[in-house]
Amino acid sequence: MQENKSKKTRKTALSVSKGIPQPPSVNPDLAGRIRKKRKEYSVNEYVDGILNCNIALLSQAITLVESNKQEHFDLAQRIIEACLPYSDNSIRIGITGVPGAGKSTFIETLGKKVTAMDRKLAVLAIDPSSEKSHGSILGDKTRMEALATDTKAFIRPSPSAGSLGGVARKTRESIILCEAAGFNTIFVETVGVGQSETMVHSMVDFFLLLMISGAGDELQGIKRGIMEMADAIIINKADGSNVHRVELTKTEFQNALSLFPPNKSGWKPKVLTCSALEIRGIDEIWNTIIEQIDLTKSNGFFQEKRKKQSVIRMHNTIIENLKSSFYNDREISALLPGLETALKDGKITSYSAAADMLNKYHKKTNY
Repeated sequence: MQENKSKKTRKTALSVSKGIPQPPSVNPDLAGRIRKKRKEYSVNEYVDGILNCNIALLSQAITLVESNKQEHFDLAQRIIEACLPYSDNSIRIGITGVPGAGKSTFIETLGKKVTAMDRKLAVLAIDPSSEKSHGSILGDKTRMEALATDTKAFIRPSPSAGSLGGVARKTRESIILCEAAGFNTIFVETVGVGQSETMVHSMVDFFLLLMISGAGDELQGIKRGIMEMADAIIINKADGSNVHRVELTKTEFQNALSLFPPNKSGWKPKVLTCSALEIRGIDEIWNTIIEQIDLTKSNGFFQEKRKKQSVIRMHNTIIENLKSSFYNDREISALLPGLETALKDGKITSYSAAADMLNKYHKKTNY
């Protein structure tokens, strides 16, 4: 008994003291904030906030626009309809360019020029998404530090998520919300030279193509259709030892544009040079934009183009809604995996698979 007692009281080097109590792995105050559900606002609260340029509510409204959830879509449409009478009061500028043309630096430099004139600027930057992971960098705010901290500017990067049609609809709706919030200058930066430019061209007043020199055969690197859409071609990075090459590239583009038929608007596209880094040539670019806007407003083309864009917006909305309704249908969702497997195994053709799904969908919707 005595031996057992001594075993209990014996101290060894393996004894461990309690020490200081360890804090919880998650800050309870922070955990409480994480668990706290975001306040849900009514349509009127959203609209009032947007009209008063409440950036938090404007951002949340754009998030609703970008959401694929049906309840968010319905709420967003009601907000947009309420904001529509307060929109249509800005200059909408589309900006695209080849990779490495310095779009972010150019947008920031031109943007600072705009806000310095006491104009309010919204930058809607469509960020490329990965087709494999559907991930998106969304790094425009980090690349435009000076503009991101400008109180007269609002930068909103949006993932393309591989659906250009969806991006077009969401960007148009975001433009309406930004205009209602009082932003009278809208920049729409596109993914890059490609199909997205046609869609962006259908929602802006001035389309700007940003290029560089010394990157091979510039004229072969872009499509003729994009050049025909451009209201101005800007050759960036006209600085240092690159100035001479920039002037040669400018001449090449001027010669190319001279072969195109005249624009219906009466505007003759210009080729300009600039250095966004050294802030040279920016004033001339802005003056060119204003010159084109003044011309098209005076001859009625500006208003006519906006009307045509409204019709395009209607047709694109119909297409997007039909597509969403089709793929969100439960029976179609259930049928799709089996047909995809049959296609991969070569048991069915793409046309017959599509016909099967469309027939099932039309039977359901044909009341």
